[in-house]
Amino acid sequence: MKDRQGRVPRLYVEAELSQQARLVLPEDTAHHAARVLRLREGEPIAVFNGLGGEYAARLSKIGQRGVEVEIGEHSALERESPLAVTLVQAVSSGEKMDFTIQKAIELGVATIQPVLTVKSVVRLSAEREAKKLAHWKRVAIAACEQCGRNRVPEVRNAISVGSYCGAPIEASLRLLLSPDGKTGLRDMQQQIGRSVVIAAGPEAGFSDDEEQLLQRAGFVPVRLGRRILRTETAALAALAALNALAGDF
Repeated sequence: MKDRQGRVPRLYVEAELSQQARLVLPEDTAHHAARVLRLREGEPIAVFNGLGGEYAARLSKIGQRGVEVEIGEHSALERESPLAVTLVQAVSSGEKMDFTIQKAIELGVATIQPVLTVKSVVRLSAEREAKKLAHWKRVAIAACEQCGRNRVPEVRNAISVGSYCGAPIEASLRLLLSPDGKTGLRDMQQQIGRSVVIAAGPEAGFSDDEEQLLQRAGFVPVRLGRRILRTETAALAALAALNALAGDF
């Protein structure tokens, strides 16, 4: 089954893949293929494991004992942005964080670093944090299946802003999204290199102390126009603008 653009369904499989191999899909993936996508035996699909490239494949058997796939030719096709962006995103409430992760991956983000802030609505116990991280990783995988990326961006454990700023930060260009910033993204165009870090605050913004920590860590406050954007909008607008300035748009 193909969609209206002629693309075959894509499935992520956390397993070693090789041509002419047979693979029994994990239970969750099998359920998604057979019950959600309603695929049938013999239908073409693409499978990938996040290590690069994808394999042509077909569903060879759908039964009570699982869904079996025959793996065909490997393609080294990649759909990564030439701009490696790390998104330092304050954990937001409800479905906002899921939405931000999903759309950031569609826009080409390379790494997502959730941060817990003073003004964050969400409070995570150790147990809840582990469940949230597993959930966010599933959101990331589903986004890659949908948008065609064959490398799954890393979603890291949530940490405090202070812990993040106290660790080495590789990217030379570090942008703090702030409605009080005196600089626009276009003004930073000549400084955009291979990698960029964007920091986006929670619903109520970073605290004054957190903003100072970020600025001491080299983050430059930048504004996104004259309007104040929601937490689930700000990072996505910045990613789109950066792609237009130096990425693959």
